[in-house]
Amino acid sequence: MKRRQFVKAAGLGLAGAALAKPAIAQSAPEIKWRLTSSFPKSLDTIYGAAETLSKAVAEATDNKFQIQVFASGEIVPGLQAADAVTNGTVEMCHTAPYYYFGKDPTFAFATAVPFGLNSRQQNAWFYHGGGLDLMNEFFKSYNFISMPGGNTGTQMGGWFRKEIKSIEDFKGLKMRIGGLAGKVLAKLGAVPQQIAGGDIYPALEKGTIDAAEWVGPYDDEKLGFNKVAPFYYYPGWWEGGASLHFFTNSAKWAELPKSYQSLLTTAAAQANVDMQAKYDARNPAAIKRLVQQGGAQLRPFSPEIMEACYKAAGDTYAEIAATNENFKKIHDAYMGFRNEEYLWFQIGEYTYDNFMIRQRAKG
Repeated sequence: MKRRQFVKAAGLGLAGAALAKPAIAQSAPEIKWRLTSSFPKSLDTIYGAAETLSKAVAEATDNKFQIQVFASGEIVPGLQAADAVTNGTVEMCHTAPYYYFGKDPTFAFATAVPFGLNSRQQNAWFYHGGGLDLMNEFFKSYNFISMPGGNTGTQMGGWFRKEIKSIEDFKGLKMRIGGLAGKVLAKLGAVPQQIAGGDIYPALEKGTIDAAEWVGPYDDEKLGFNKVAPFYYYPGWWEGGASLHFFTNSAKWAELPKSYQSLLTTAAAQANVDMQAKYDARNPAAIKRLVQQGGAQLRPFSPEIMEACYKAAGDTYAEIAATNENFKKIHDAYMGFRNEEYLWFQIGEYTYDNFMIRQRAKG
């Protein structure tokens, strides 16, 4: 080939390369889905996970695969998000699976159970401990598959109108609390309430409830709980690492090209990591503001309360497992994994964190 012809051909090749679209976009079908969130837009960190997924999918496909995100209440109420996926009203939702423990308490293992795994352990169980396979086997009967889509880390123990000095103080206490923790507290005399995030403040303000837990400082500050209930307890022993999930309608998932399935899985994993990173970055400043400016009075649950709750949790699990095969199967796998994880964490993480906390205290 002559030099001029070669240069011309090479130039065309380079130009073509510069204009080429990503390989996935060249053969990608145009698909538009709807995703309903269980959360209001005002909670940018937890609601934002769905937006993170949507943006990642759109950018990777040159906007050929679009997932429009709707806040709680725009299509269905927040606590009906899973139902909307089951019946095909929407293709996807972003929710906390333990909201649906009333359908079957087994749902709770996908989010958090009292005295369960912390966030790192939860991800380890899902991705490498068989946990996600177990949960998706269970979810088949609900017509959706699940992917982890965020974690809050260990949560706070909630906001109370009065101090909780002993187990006796739980008797008759009306508390907004999600998942299996409500059953545990009911054993101690409390009256659990299932209330969506956006409805908690007015219930607490009006005295319809006496206490409420949500997530932690960053979200709690946004929701203004310190204005109506001053006592802020920790830790949230019922949510050592609360996991949010994306539910996808099984039939709609099966219709996706393999490349889109892979992309959706990757985007969910990105959202999963990003949510906790945001909480970890924003909670320190928020807890300072709540205490120093917002009048929050921090209180730890006493060792006696923690021990009583731990026992009540074990009793609750035994009762449910005796009559629910799905629950027992996942409970046994989950708790076995938890025990092995804490063998390692007490050697590595716990000793390191303890040392560093003491150094900080020394200034």
